[in-house]
Amino acid sequence: MPFLTINPFQLKAQPTQKNKKYSALLIGLSAVFSSSLFASELVPYRAEYDVLRKGEILGNAIRELSKISNDTYSLNYESDIEWMIFTDQRTESSLFTYHDKIPKSLLYTLNTKGTLPDKSYKIRFDRENKQLFKSDEKYPINADWNEKRQDVLSYQIALRNDVKAGKTKMSYPIVDKNGNVRSYDFEVIGTEAITLPIGNVETIKVKRLYDNNKRQAVAWLAPAYHYSVVQMFKGKDGVEQFMIQLKSFDAEQLAE
Repeated sequence: MPFLTINPFQLKAQPTQKNKKYSALLIGLSAVFSSSLFASELVPYRAEYDVLRKGEILGNAIRELSKISNDTYSLNYESDIEWMIFTDQRTESSLFTYHDKIPKSLLYTLNTKGTLPDKSYKIRFDRENKQLFKSDEKYPINADWNEKRQDVLSYQIALRNDVKAGKTKMSYPIVDKNGNVRSYDFEVIGTEAITLPIGNVETIKVKRLYDNNKRQAVAWLAPAYHYSVVQMFKGKDGVEQFMIQLKSFDAEQLAE
């Protein structure tokens, strides 16, 4: 979920897979979402979520982690949301390598359709030449190279690793969908037992830290589900924009 990746809906949106909605992305959010870790490997999984606003289901979202080769993975997100006359459909993907529990982004893509104009974004990490490229543009982004820099999905792998390791404050250098360099900052604020469509779950609460108090984003990560996000809240000026809740989870291995 960008939660933060995420890139959340700008008005009253929410992620989904069959149904639609009005604005932007999760991440998070677009909006923090799942991953699972065993030794130095990631465990492929598929997670499905209900997307709600004020208790009303507006659609659903899917996050899926796939292994492409020995050290290369793909984290994918799909949503299809509907709210009144507004619709929002999107697909988002991060291709990255993974060594020593560190993700290194190679390619990020985002495509949107719906009430708002259709858009397509691409960020390519040319690690050999230490350059960043936006969409299919010929010239690189004017930004200093930083090996630790992530896209708005790949950082979520690092976030879960850090939460699993017991860290309570985390910060990640990010290149967003527009090619802007930013910092995503988080803090663990406690634990909580919650009830979801998938059942009762023990969770760790993680809050995204913003420059001001206008925006709010909180994610609940569950050790039983490989420290994936099982619930997320996104708000602005104290008003709920959306809530997502886990309804199914399939992984190739059980949690530790």
